[in-house]
Amino acid sequence: MSVIQVKDDTKYYGKLCAIENISVSIEPGKIYGLLGRNGVGKTTLQNLMTNRLFPNSGEIMVDGESITENDRVLEKMFLMTEKNLYPESFKVKDIFYWTKEFYSKFDLEYAEVLCEKFELNKNKKFKSLSIGYKTISKIITALASNAEIMMFDEPVLGLDANHRELFYKELLANFMEEPKTIILSTHIIEEIAKMLDRVIIINARKIVIDDSTENLLKSAYCVSGMSQNVDKYIEGKTCVNIEQMTSFSFVIHTQYSSQGLKE
Repeated sequence: MSVIQVKDDTKYYGKLCAIENISVSIEPGKIYGLLGRNGVGKTTLQNLMTNRLFPNSGEIMVDGESITENDRVLEKMFLMTEKNLYPESFKVKDIFYWTKEFYSKFDLEYAEVLCEKFELNKNKKFKSLSIGYKTISKIITALASNAEIMMFDEPVLGLDANHRELFYKELLANFMEEPKTIILSTHIIEEIAKMLDRVIIINARKIVIDDSTENLLKSAYCVSGMSQNVDKYIEGKTCVNIEQMTSFSFVIHTQYSSQGLKE
């Protein structure tokens, strides 16, 4: 399995800096959560890792090889994006066919099985699908690619609760059948928290936390009680969220500082 190494990458869009001097190592055989608010650089980082964008400085390696114009290495990675990049005149089955031209391990039979489970008509044109079923078609394409590294950028956009649950179930089944590296970028953190081996949080163009899920969960605590007592307890501590109702307070505090470094 493959290791991704991002070394001091910076990316500008004109004068706007999207990410700045980011370095991170993505280990094989783990499920990562790539988290952060909108506009902090999550999508940019994934596009850089798959050579869809080029950094202004820095480099990205997979198994010690540069990804730049390296088709053999790029075939190991599949990125499902929030954007719809497929020709809308294509039928779903056409998307599967052409994906196999670029990903030799693409499993057409598996894709058809997933179509049945998600109740997706493979003979429908992509442009005629609802937002949810466009997402489903992209999910199926990613899972059936059999890439060693699968990246999902906002993979549950437009999905109802049943389809989200089915996606997580199939993703885990795919991972258990043949371990691979999976990177999930999503705003619905509570739904994926139990799946993650490691969490990467981006804030203000930089990676502020890169730690195991276990360590991250141990670092945060919820405290509630009379405001005067809670105020004394949290004095000098880093608080993520504070809510008050009359004389009662509810606080989440963490061992990480606001810059993401452990205190």
